[in-house]
Amino acid sequence: MTEKDLFTQEDCQQTGYDMPISGRVILLRPSSLQGENQNAKHQLYYCTGGNGSNSNPIGRSVFTVSLANGEQVRWNRSDVLGIAKPEILSDHARLQLSQIRPADALDLKSHEPKYSGYCFLTDGRYTSGVWLCSTKEVQDYIEMQKDYQHRMMICDRDDFCVFEMIEGKLIHPSPEALEALLKEQQEPGGMELKL
Repeated sequence: MTEKDLFTQEDCQQTGYDMPISGRVILLRPSSLQGENQNAKHQLYYCTGGNGSNSNPIGRSVFTVSLANGEQVRWNRSDVLGIAKPEILSDHARLQLSQIRPADALDLKSHEPKYSGYCFLTDGRYTSGVWLCSTKEVQDYIEMQKDYQHRMMICDRDDFCVFEMIEGKLIHPSPEALEALLKEQQEPGGMELKL
């Protein structure tokens, strides 16, 4: 992928106010950025929520994490150009995204992690794992990463792989094993796990 100076509407899957942007990688309008940050690298943010992040927003606030440096920043909905196409993310942006815990994740100071989430680039590079405290956090992490990452792996506390996906295709557990698990969960008294 050749580096662009600035991203435009052509680099968006969707634009406008009639779409929810929470849980998506968004592009900021170049005019919203200042000085040395007015470049493509600093246009990419992951939206974690805010009353301006829904379709037909009831407010202006959009809470985000920068995919340039991991900084948490509040923007107005009018600063958002649109939802970024997954293919425009650089390797750096993908690795930065892989380090973001789900928006409703439990506080690690008072909850023990049960899983760790990893995302890999096509060349095998990755960063440290992200602690996840519950199956809901695992589900949320998979949901937020699956459209943007080449390979994703969830490991338990003993570092055994319990979930693996490559280019959106389930690798482990096998689709048959997952179907059996989901069927078991539908029986009375079974726990619910949606993947």
